[in-house]
Amino acid sequence: MKLLKLVPDNTNIRFLRWRVPFYVISLLLMAASLTLVFTKGLNLGVDFVGGQMIRTTFTQSAAAPVAELREQIGALGYGDPIIQQFGKPNEISIRMRLPEGAAADPELSDAMTQRITATLKSAHPDVRIDGVDSVSGKVSGELFRTGMTALLAAMIAISIYIWIRFEWQFGVGALFALVHDVTLTLGLFAVTQMEFDLNIVAAILTLIGYSLNDTIVIYDRIRENLKKYRRMPLPELLDLSVNETLSRTIVTSTSLLITLLALLVFGPDVIFGFTAAITLGIFVGTYSSVYMSAPILIWLKVTSRSFVPTESAVDKQEAAARAQG
Repeated sequence: MKLLKLVPDNTNIRFLRWRVPFYVISLLLMAASLTLVFTKGLNLGVDFVGGQMIRTTFTQSAAAPVAELREQIGALGYGDPIIQQFGKPNEISIRMRLPEGAAADPELSDAMTQRITATLKSAHPDVRIDGVDSVSGKVSGELFRTGMTALLAAMIAISIYIWIRFEWQFGVGALFALVHDVTLTLGLFAVTQMEFDLNIVAAILTLIGYSLNDTIVIYDRIRENLKKYRRMPLPELLDLSVNETLSRTIVTSTSLLITLLALLVFGPDVIFGFTAAITLGIFVGTYSSVYMSAPILIWLKVTSRSFVPTESAVDKQEAAARAQG
């Protein structure tokens, strides 16, 4: 039985032929994403701006009426609630943003909580309020700074690792590709105004890991081919390396996308933003591994001698002595 191959063995796509136009497009998209983030801003969730969390149990029901609750609470005018299962199917948590002016007047948040709990009790006699937790704006601000610091630290640590394993040019290329991926993902959330919370930070860290994995596979093949084909022009060598790893890249990306698309269509609303971030990350991560991290090596002056050990003066003297002997 002949195995199915998504990419034929003799595939020879000239990816680097279009490196300049794709770089221009990517830089424009990055600039647009950053502009949207700083002008339009991100729709920060309760984790980052503070809010109230109400834990409830529907004692006479097998499962909580989530859709009905979302409609009832949303009609109160405090914004859309975030409703998640909290243990058993009939146990949920309802998270709400702090109302405007709550930082100066804490009574506003208390009034919001009382109104929501009163609405729940009147519409659902079997509801039991298990507790109300508050997240202050100060704590939420610290969470946001910590989350952003985690993203930055992850990218820097990854670049240092690649620098040590390969050469400094590879570390710069990997860092640029990661910045590209994260920037476009933030741009997506700025455009769509989907809620940006700690789940999205986790999604971005996940896509950083995926993009890095794909980049390292390509970089490893580039390093092998630099040692093997010393006279081959660098653009042709990069094209060869990308084509040799293309089958692995396509199979991995396609497998992940099948699962992610199923989650986007059939998954619960509570993880939609998380799934959307990773789905976009698969596309931009694969794209950046090919069109960002590989072509930049040309402009950073990587050559076939980059992985040839440099001879010291002692090594040259010993070699000369052996030649004379």
